Amino acid sequence: MIDLLGSFPVVALIGPRQVGKTTTARQLIASYSGRAHFFDLESPRDLARLQDPLLTLESLEGLVVLDEIQRLPDVFPVLRVLADRRGTPARFLVLGSASPELLRQSSETLAGRIAYHEVTGFSLEEIGARSWQRRWLRGGMPRAYLARDDAESHLWREQFLATFLERDLPQLGSRVPSEAMRRFWSMLAHLHGQVMNYSRLARSLDVSDATIRRYLDLLTSSFVVRRLQSWSENLGKRQVKAPKVYLADSGLLHALLGIVDVPSLQGHPVVGASWEGFAMDQVLSRVGARWRDCHFWATHGGAELDLLIVSGGRRLGFEFKRTSAPSLTRSMKIAQEALRLDSLEVIYPGPHRFPLAQGIDAVPLSPDG
Repeated sequence: MIDLLGSFPVVALIGPRQVGKTTTARQLIASYSGRAHFFDLESPRDLARLQDPLLTLESLEGLVVLDEIQRLPDVFPVLRVLADRRGTPARFLVLGSASPELLRQSSETLAGRIAYHEVTGFSLEEIGARSWQRRWLRGGMPRAYLARDDAESHLWREQFLATFLERDLPQLGSRVPSEAMRRFWSMLAHLHGQVMNYSRLARSLDVSDATIRRYLDLLTSSFVVRRLQSWSENLGKRQVKAPKVYLADSGLLHALLGIVDVPSLQGHPVVGASWEGFAMDQVLSRVGARWRDCHFWATHGGAELDLLIVSGGRRLGFEFKRTSAPSLTRSMKIAQEALRLDSLEVIYPGPHRFPLAQGIDAVPLSPDG
């Protein structure tokens, strides 16, 4: 974060509600060597101070933090003026829930002046590998993970869902009734980890394909749902083109499905897909991959790869197996050869790393766990 602020006059800290953006910003302020200023745009007092953003901000030096920036989209042209001042007397850290307005206005107004840093939930690197089942069940949002027990965590996540649908989405410009979005989100929970079929969802909800795409855009724009795009190249095979859909937080997935504890999770039909999405998040955190570099690959003949990361000229493949003894499959060999993988790791919840074949290894969910 400090490195980004040293290279860009504006840094956007983005991610879903309640994931720790404000806490991260306050920790940064505490360690910042210069002057720092914090504006909470959900505070009427701070919002009033910024009625004339240029007048208020142009005199400030050091680090200026603007929390919940989507509540004041008119500030972006002002930030452009301030970012272009000679000597850059102030650096701006803006926090937002990744609304469509935030992304569109910041990218257009501050092109070349802004860097984005996405905040996600707790990773196993932060909380320790031994806590992986608790993290899987409750998700990575701090209050959900740190609750006194599973029941309290589940209640908090239920309240988060209600608040997000009834207050947060409308603030981001959504006019979709909360009941309709809750039904859609619940249906996505049952489709977690599956290839998206817009027409089937549209028929189930009695709406158009375009409406389904709009609903999905709203949830992906606010970082509570992820679309994993398919990888396609000229391989002489018929390849799946539609994206897969994942709920971004395993705890919200389980809340939407009514799963309260680990025994209930282990007996639920979605357990395999849930573990796949959870393990995928941990891999992305460990290797520092950007979501746009991530894909899945599948052919109509049945060969597939859960995750393909293409970055820096390398092709890294990952499979996710919720088993104590993963084994080599024909699909893995096909993917390794067809995609020309530099490596293929089979992620599983066991303690030891061991080879399955040349260039294919079974790897624990957390290497130090």
